[in-house]
Amino acid sequence: MAQLEQFTTPLDAVVSRMRALEEDLPDRDGVAVFNRVYLAVTEAVDRCVDSGRFPDARAAITLDVRFAERYLAAVDAVARERRPPACWRPLFQFRRHPGVRPLQFALAGINAHIGHDLALAVVDTCRSLDCEPADVEDEFDRVGDLLVSLEERIREDLMPGPDLLQIADPLTHLLGSWSLERAREATWTAARALWALRGLPDVAEEFTGRLDTAVGFAGRMLLTPLPD
Repeated sequence: MAQLEQFTTPLDAVVSRMRALEEDLPDRDGVAVFNRVYLAVTEAVDRCVDSGRFPDARAAITLDVRFAERYLAAVDAVARERRPPACWRPLFQFRRHPGVRPLQFALAGINAHIGHDLALAVVDTCRSLDCEPADVEDEFDRVGDLLVSLEERIREDLMPGPDLLQIADPLTHLLGSWSLERAREATWTAARALWALRGLPDVAEEFTGRLDTAVGFAGRMLLTPLPD
């Protein structure tokens, strides 16, 4: 109980959990690669909240925590030898594959988290705050802007070197097949659709399942093992 008293917000607890994962996981582990990226994003959101850059700090914290909880739930599921959502399975299945490069792990995790988890986190947030998706759109956009800026840094930090510039490198083509900006736009549409379907739970469940499967398929493509 005393350990929980150090957290000033639920976001601090999320950051602490990710830092613990960073210490526990081997550096080359694919989940560790994504966790480092996501930790940087969450710490950036935390700094923005502290500095007042979010007009509605409560909505921003709620969205970010609901968002992070879905990733952490996937980690917990694997630790308990349960199946995580389909969107996360490729990353956990290929996390130690020697033919997958660090940049692929990072983007596959971002794909799973943005393409599937973020849409559900928007719905979770609206239910928690008793509001509409439009009421948290500013927070959604600001978090998305942070992700876009970090994606650029991730590509720079994890690029394998000047060989990437060679058009024959398979990674060049793989990277060109996925866009965070497009994924972010599709996620907002999915979140609005799920909110509109909240009165039709069977349809909403089917929609969510198909979204999960589709995002998982894209993640599997991003993790295609490549030659050195």
